[in-house]
Amino acid sequence: MGGGGARSGVACAAMGAAPVYIAFEGTEGSGKSTHAARLASALGAVATRETGGTMIGERLRTILHDTAVADLADRAEALIIAADRAQHFARVVLPALAAGRSVVSDRSAYSTLAYQGYGRGLDLDDLRRVNDWAMCGRWPDVVVFLDVDDDVAAARLAARQLDRFEQEDADFHRRVVDGFQALADADPRRWIVVRPAGTTDHVAAAIRAEVEGRLVRR
Repeated sequence: MGGGGARSGVACAAMGAAPVYIAFEGTEGSGKSTHAARLASALGAVATRETGGTMIGERLRTILHDTAVADLADRAEALIIAADRAQHFARVVLPALAAGRSVVSDRSAYSTLAYQGYGRGLDLDDLRRVNDWAMCGRWPDVVVFLDVDDDVAAARLAARQLDRFEQEDADFHRRVVDGFQALADADPRRWIVVRPAGTTDHVAAAIRAEVEGRLVRR
């Protein structure tokens, strides 16, 4: 990947001291935001999210999720998300890992592969290269994929005002879910697939047990 200035080099070099970076993935209404926060609290980790994990990221997120934005090109969408991710890693993820703190993120670069790759049809290799550069090559150590039933996700979405992504049609969301499943199948050592069942507490405990067991085996 291309080189950068002195500040970029310092940020990328800092990732060598990283403990563990955990990402939660899933479609809209899967419960990942709730469970990412629960796991971060249980592990004493930094809780964050993509998009919008920084002040600049919040401004980019507004563009991405605004239902009034009707003419955003797919590549432009992917690049805005990559810009958010670069800022997020420079200001949140890499500094936390370098300081010895684990990070739990609601979404990661794998969402880009699922949404902009499988969902929008952009080239997966191109998306991997751009985002690998944005993250200084630091992909999640563990990914928790909440594979929730379609009817459960639909019921949750029905109770809230939908953003630009949530308003996409059923075919788009099916391609996204299929994308997540394909990514999980291709990398089982990194991915944990959870089909949430039972109370929130029960699911949170099951996720924590799965993650801690996976980290022990790393």
